[in-house]
Amino acid sequence: MSTALVILAAGKGTRMKSDLPKVLHPIAHAPMLVHAMRAGAVLEPERTVIVAGHGAEAVRAAALAEDEGATVVLQEEQLGTAHAVDQARAALEGFAGDVVVLYGDTPFLQPDTLERMLAARKTHDLVILGFEAADPARYGRLVMQGDSLERIVEFKDATETERAIRFCNSGLLACNAETLFGLIAAVGNDNASGEYYLTDVVEIARKQGLAVTAVACDEAQTLGVNSRADLAAADAIFQERARAELLDLGVTLMAPDTVYLAADTVIGRDTVIEPNVVFGPGVTVESGATIRAFSHLEGCHVSQGAVVGPYARLRPGAELAENARIGNFVEIKNAEIGEGAKVNHLTYIGDASIGANSNIGAGTITCNYDGVMKHRTTIGANVFIGSNTMLVAPVTLGDGAMTATGTVVTRDVEPDALAVARTKQENKPDRARKLFDMLRAKKARKQKDT
Repeated sequence: MSTALVILAAGKGTRMKSDLPKVLHPIAHAPMLVHAMRAGAVLEPERTVIVAGHGAEAVRAAALAEDEGATVVLQEEQLGTAHAVDQARAALEGFAGDVVVLYGDTPFLQPDTLERMLAARKTHDLVILGFEAADPARYGRLVMQGDSLERIVEFKDATETERAIRFCNSGLLACNAETLFGLIAAVGNDNASGEYYLTDVVEIARKQGLAVTAVACDEAQTLGVNSRADLAAADAIFQERARAELLDLGVTLMAPDTVYLAADTVIGRDTVIEPNVVFGPGVTVESGATIRAFSHLEGCHVSQGAVVGPYARLRPGAELAENARIGNFVEIKNAEIGEGAKVNHLTYIGDASIGANSNIGAGTITCNYDGVMKHRTTIGANVFIGSNTMLVAPVTLGDGAMTATGTVVTRDVEPDALAVARTKQENKPDRARKLFDMLRAKKARKQKDT
């Protein structure tokens, strides 16, 4: 049976104390909403509907950037969770499959949990997701009779026996689309808040003689993010899981707790990650590479056998071929580093292509920006760039070329040619001693005057 996702993402998130919509706060560089969308994507939904409210245009942009086929609908007034789901009614008109309702601020659902919910749907009309709470606190309790969910009891209304129940309501559910919207139509708002609560569909379904059950998952999967403290805790959970997955895949993390990963980081087996490495979004590292300590990578690709760092920065568009070497205090941006090429010390390479087996000396800079436009530097294979070379783009150096130390390259260099562009050195006898004497005397006078 086909499946649709309805993801509730309309809340402002007052406790976040932010102008940013709550669901757009990032965990591992990806908005919470995107985490929820990716969790639901395992079901291969026929339709995905995002219910936006506060900051709707920003939420829409983030949702469509992740899934251009998603539909974003607006909940103009936040009148409760049942009201929010009801905003998806028109977007799901004619849809005859199951609807799974998720929350944009619940980022950690696992694929097997969603699959078990849909499996339970084969024998039940309505499936609720619950969890065994370490501290049930004020969560709604799920009162079960065998595999039948009898009712959801809110803490304030629960008896002492019911408060002892640790099986709690997450708010997520699965139901046939027609049945779900029929149940929602029967939800009222006769309560202290005057809101339409999605949890009321359980009681309505029971009264209609429908079969209702609950599926259990671990509590961490249902973690909702409502504050900055929650956000930090959620990021810590993500990092712990992501590191464990990498270790299980055969990646060496020399100090796992010091490595920070993004939601889309991809690292191949037999790669070694040294301490204090940060991966921003959009990084792929192939098998057998080494990322040395205190390096920062973002929007880049590192091929097999390449070595990066220590203290290196790879910015968006950096492409390292096999066995390339990027050393300490080197920054690479929007540049391709060829197979076996070396950029080992104190260098900036931006908007450039470097051919195979070329060697870039310490202190080299590609001068790629003229204040208005970016320009490109092209360096061929087996080129030797002397230390402290300035490459003023646009410029091309042919295969086998060389630059002398301290050269400023302003025009193309032919293959196998040596470029030398520096002023003639002059030594002035005794000039240094006289200059120092003059400066020291000046300093002494100044100190005497003060």
